[in-house]
Amino acid sequence: MKQLSSAQVRQMFLDFFKTKNHTVEPSASLVPVNDPTLLWINSGVATLKKYFDGSVVPENPRITNAQKSIRTNDIENVGKTARHHTMFEMLGNFSIGDYFKTEAIHWAWEFLTGPEWMAFDPEKLYVTVYPKDTEAKRIWAEEVGLPKDHIVEVEDNFWDIGAGPCGPDSEIFYDRGEEFNNLPAGDPEDYPGGENERYLEIWNLVFSEFNHQPDGSYEPLPHKNIDTGMGLERMVSIVQNAPTNFETDLFMPIIEKVAELSGKFHYGQSAQTDISFKVIADHIRALSFAIGDGALPSNEGRGYVLRRLLRRAVMHGKKLEIDTAFLYQLVPVVGHIMESYYPEVLQQQDFIEKVVRNEEERFHETINEGLEILNQVIEKVKAEQGDTLSGADIFKLYDTYGFPVELTEEVAEDEGLKVDHAGFEQEMAAQRERARAARSTEMSMGVQSALLTDIKVASQFIGYHAEAAESELLVIIQDDKLVSSIATGQAQLIFAQTPFYAEMGGQVADTGVICDEAGAEVAVVDDVQKAPNGQFLHKVTLKAAVSEGEHYFLQVDGARRNRIIKNHTATHLLHKALKEVLGSHANQAGSLVAPGHLRFDFSHFGQVTADELKEMEAIVNQKIWEAIPVVTIETDIDTAKEMGAMALFGEKYGHDVRVVNVGDWSIELCGGIHVKNTEDIGIFKIVAESGIGAGVRRIEAVTSKEAYQLFHEEENQLKAIAQIVKSPQVKEVVAKTEQLQQQLRDLQKENEALASKLANQQAGDIFGNVQEANAISYVAAEVQVKDMNQLRQLADQWKQKAVSDVLVLATSNDGKVNLLAAMSPEAIAKGLKAGDLIKAIAPKVGGGGGGRPDMAQAGGKNPAGIKDALAEVANWLAK
Repeated sequence: MKQLSSAQVRQMFLDFFKTKNHTVEPSASLVPVNDPTLLWINSGVATLKKYFDGSVVPENPRITNAQKSIRTNDIENVGKTARHHTMFEMLGNFSIGDYFKTEAIHWAWEFLTGPEWMAFDPEKLYVTVYPKDTEAKRIWAEEVGLPKDHIVEVEDNFWDIGAGPCGPDSEIFYDRGEEFNNLPAGDPEDYPGGENERYLEIWNLVFSEFNHQPDGSYEPLPHKNIDTGMGLERMVSIVQNAPTNFETDLFMPIIEKVAELSGKFHYGQSAQTDISFKVIADHIRALSFAIGDGALPSNEGRGYVLRRLLRRAVMHGKKLEIDTAFLYQLVPVVGHIMESYYPEVLQQQDFIEKVVRNEEERFHETINEGLEILNQVIEKVKAEQGDTLSGADIFKLYDTYGFPVELTEEVAEDEGLKVDHAGFEQEMAAQRERARAARSTEMSMGVQSALLTDIKVASQFIGYHAEAAESELLVIIQDDKLVSSIATGQAQLIFAQTPFYAEMGGQVADTGVICDEAGAEVAVVDDVQKAPNGQFLHKVTLKAAVSEGEHYFLQVDGARRNRIIKNHTATHLLHKALKEVLGSHANQAGSLVAPGHLRFDFSHFGQVTADELKEMEAIVNQKIWEAIPVVTIETDIDTAKEMGAMALFGEKYGHDVRVVNVGDWSIELCGGIHVKNTEDIGIFKIVAESGIGAGVRRIEAVTSKEAYQLFHEEENQLKAIAQIVKSPQVKEVVAKTEQLQQQLRDLQKENEALASKLANQQAGDIFGNVQEANAISYVAAEVQVKDMNQLRQLADQWKQKAVSDVLVLATSNDGKVNLLAAMSPEAIAKGLKAGDLIKAIAPKVGGGGGGRPDMAQAGGKNPAGIKDALAEVANWLAK
């Protein structure tokens, strides 16, 4: 076995499969693109689903990748086991309808045992196979030459996630030796594939050969696939002879930095502190990469996951006696470890550090706030003679206030109280169910269809320079069947060439008409989408018969397209303006370019201010007024990157790309259609800005005609306001409005003074009517004031004048009742509490309330019950 670094293992894997004519697919963002079924990219195959379900045909059916992934279903086990991680790397090789079991198995064996590759001892390798997969077993035994006692049949070796491609799999295990065995002799789990530490699974080869239908049946796949996954962290632990994944060069530099920051603990000192080191090292890797990919801490979705990871790491830092923000100092360590393949962490180091540090410092404040709330809960439990913190209270502290469960338990234990673990877990389970219900119900992978995948005809898009064209009709599809002609209904058509743009990169599809050679309209184009092999698929409503092989005239709705392309170029200008105003972290997270408006989603960890929106809008309009030529260049991807071109969110780029350059100011990779000059846009106006998710904001805007209409509507509204405020000229509306506001403030002050005077008069009346019950003096009266605030003012007067032991006041306005109860120090000394009194009388007015011993208040909806509520005071005192 060779001595290799983690970077060398990763690169060796990719280099091996390059020799087998695989294309290296770059690691995709951890944040899924156009896939609502996933919270995170959780495997190497997750980004390739479009190939496996046949919705897109890859340029090369052989693919390999090293994909960063996140799985969060076992966060609690991270640090406690040898191999649980939140973020990990999956190495994989994939075949989309090309090679199958024979090649997959032979190449896996060659990579693992070949002297120029990993050079593992063949005697150390074992495999498991699906019992019914006799072919895989035969290949391992007869062709590879693996001894029979190294091949284990396991019933669970069938990869199936529901509807879509599935099939048997074969797992490869490495025997780490008896010294790693954690089971007693004769234990039934002591075998490759069992729950033990000796035989370590390093690679899973999935032979995807069936379609799992929505009805539960299985059918042979039209195109069989290979999907493999090898965990880099596990491989490196073997190569570097590490007891666990954490004692490798992927984690140890982080752990050593944490020890330095602690200054009191070092790794290996104790099993308990080692858990803290591992948790911190794991979580900061996940945080650094996820934040770099645009996810931000929040209270929902993937942002909630990040917040939980960060807070868990902070609490483990406290166990190492690190009491200040420290995680952000680990970001560059992560960056340097991963730099050879993932330079983006160091490239975004400042931004990632800023987000992590802000979140850390906020959490330290949260801990203090949470302690106050926890102490109130503990006080309540003790007051009620209880001995256990309820699961609901623990969960509320955890979920609403972000207070760690472990800390709740420690504080409770110090106070001599128990905690309701079962109740907490029940609340957690309910929350997970709510999260699952909120997630998309779409299938995670579509059922593979051979129809569109097998259509290979050439179809050229000429719409960059034309809005009309004559073209031959090559393919007609209706009801998922190929037909040679059709006369009515809906259909999908593919032409030899087309000016119609298919929906891509946020730009909506063109619409228009199709005419025969005589000029008669035969179909309306409702939508255009890309077929798996890249052809433009026209979805049409037929008005007359069309036939395969005939020539037709295709005409795009030019006026509609003109409005679309103005919005598309404006989107590019807005993207650049966002980065100038907010910072380079404001990356596109989705867009919509439609005829009537544009929508732009972007990553940002705070609200966008009115001044920032104003500045962005001004920048975009300035670029429009400068009349800058919009130049589109076709070049290769490397040249485009050298030009500084930004890649748009969700786009997949091949070797040849289009670069849209606006005066060397905005340079983006984009396959869309644009104006020839920025002045064609006319004018740009932001309509709205809002938050749409964790760390994602949305700007909606209009241009040209729609912008003019918006200005016109707002002008009419301003004129209407001018009439209302009796302003002779629109330009005087602001001054007139300010004058009216000042008049209103003066009247409000006058009104409040009169109300206060009236309240004082009432106070004189009611304070003179002191009654007595059970040797306790009290005042109970209904008064005419406007709200609870004025009731409290009367209570203050009562307190200053020491009128009685107890005060109860009631008022009603618009069908709503306000009640107030107050106790003198003498009454409190006798054991009376205002909160108890208010709870006793509030039901009489159809309400409830509570408060402190000296003052409490309540609301109700039954003014008719005020008399009974006041009468109940004497009864309560008598008891």
